[in-house]
Amino acid sequence: MKIPLLVPEIREYLAQNNTEELKEFCETNSPAMVADFLSALEPDEVWAVLQSVSPQLRAEIFAYLEPDVQKELVEKLPREQLARLFSDMSPDDRADLFKSLPEDKQEMILPAMAQAEREDIRRLSSYPEGTAGAVMTSDYASLPADITAAEAINRLRREAPDRETIYYAYVVDEKRRLLGFVSLKDLILAHPEEKIEKIMHQDVVSACVTDDQEEAARKIQKYDLIALPVTSPDGALLGIITHDDALDIITQEHTEDIEKLMAITGPHEAGVYLHTSAWEHFRNRVGWVVALALLGLVSGYIVQNYEGLILQFGILATFMPMLADTGGNTGSQSATLVVRALALKEVSVRDALKIVWKEFKVSLSLAVVLSVVAFGRVAFLAKNSIPAGYSWMTVGLAISTALGLQVVTSTLLGALLPLAVAGMGYDPAVVASPALTTLVDITGLFIYFATVKLFLWH
Repeated sequence: MKIPLLVPEIREYLAQNNTEELKEFCETNSPAMVADFLSALEPDEVWAVLQSVSPQLRAEIFAYLEPDVQKELVEKLPREQLARLFSDMSPDDRADLFKSLPEDKQEMILPAMAQAEREDIRRLSSYPEGTAGAVMTSDYASLPADITAAEAINRLRREAPDRETIYYAYVVDEKRRLLGFVSLKDLILAHPEEKIEKIMHQDVVSACVTDDQEEAARKIQKYDLIALPVTSPDGALLGIITHDDALDIITQEHTEDIEKLMAITGPHEAGVYLHTSAWEHFRNRVGWVVALALLGLVSGYIVQNYEGLILQFGILATFMPMLADTGGNTGSQSATLVVRALALKEVSVRDALKIVWKEFKVSLSLAVVLSVVAFGRVAFLAKNSIPAGYSWMTVGLAISTALGLQVVTSTLLGALLPLAVAGMGYDPAVVASPALTTLVDITGLFIYFATVKLFLWH
């Protein structure tokens, strides 16, 4: 979000070299709000403002800048300033920015940094995208089990300025294996001489470094955690995922689900619509659109195959939009609920029979209601459109029966397709909307004309 209201004032301060006013502006507002204001400036102006504040605050504000602004600044800064900026950033933000840089820029920065920071960047950058390791930070507080509560508080007091959060401190052994955790409240309320091993919580909710990032974020959400420890397969503590990172993960996963529901490919990043070129948007959409358009030709073939029936009973054509809309809506509703339940781990493929039975009962109820609506439309609005020799009741019964069957089949198809795709190990969201709608149109038209033909064709 760009807020241009104070841009003239900021530029005036820059022109006057009024660093005191710029510093006060940055220090009296939150880093996120300052970044919003600075995003309306040119990169050179942004860096000039950032140079008026302390290195720590500079890194905090930089982390909140829009990605394109960050990349422009990185391209302009000399190696020494860039290395200092990286050193002052939090480990997870630093690793994310490092991974977004071209390889030549990465190789330029690393030698200018301290060895510990180089190793930290390499380690955090080595985990595959989408895993808990890729979003964790190594900036956490840890304690041994054999010290007292008073000693622990003194240690946390010294470490607090360099840690992202100290509300949880993780208890580890000499091999960094996670034994438990204590909260700041536990330490404050405990007797000063009480040993940490006596007051620590041993039932630790944690994630493995290879776990999916969404699964880790869901644990933070489910157990109302401030942070979630991330361990190696053998139980060694490697880092933590904080609640603010969990919110970012869930937002990203929601964005991915929504875009996949609409058959949009690509990286599925949140907040990048205006920063993505029209060509990229086209490329992300065209594949599925063309494929589904070609598949939609089957619907035209079905209509053409029943051309004689339509010519004799023109009323059938007036119900085709209702048929397509109803089938698409009921199928999409069913698919959306199943995809969301699968994503939230509420159900699994093993629950397929329960899901199908539930959706079948729902579809029957919907079919009855919609069939009555269709029959009523024939009775009150289309009696005069019935060909001689046919009863309006027979035509109404044929159309309402076909519509009811379409509702049942589209609802079941909407539930079964995501389950089938999930069973094959793919993301069920891919088939949940445009692909489903096309298939529902094909099956719906076939059911419609085949059913009506059974009732009316002599």
